Amino acid sequence: SSGINAEYGVGTKIDPTLCIGDRLVGHVIGSEGSLPPIYTLIEIQYHLMRRLLGVRTEGKSKGAKVDNLSKNEVLLVNIGSLSAGGRVSAIRETKNKHGAVDKRAKVILTSAVCTDVGEKIAISRKINKHWRLIGWGTIKGGQKMAI
Repeated sequence: SSGINAEYGVGTKIDPTLCIGDRLVGHVIGSEGSLPPIYTLIEIQYHLMRRLLGVRTEGKSKGAKVDNLSKNEVLLVNIGSLSAGGRVSAIRETKNKHGAVDKRAKVILTSAVCTDVGEKIAISRKINKHWRLIGWGTIKGGQKMAI
């Protein structure tokens, strides 16, 4: 068993230089065939918050409104404990048979991510030089990396 600040590289054949400085935070290690696919592009179903948390607009006590995602916008996507940058390549909104809006976006990731379809994500946008949480979503698919 391991706990907080555990050294997972100890006792393995992993090069120790890969383990220093928290370089493996958010990454998964497993035997071949036991891990989920690796994605370079993910399609997400997302929900945006109505207002920003911790950011006030001038003269108002309420937070600023969250704008819709836009094509080519740079986002920070948190999948588990991994933070990956990404660029929105496409956005689609459709109404389902119950009248609810289904919002989906395709995000090209700056680094490949090992994850499963159905995994929950957090979405952040850079506002005033700080990353701010603007929404959440679920991975619905994507482009797998060939290994």
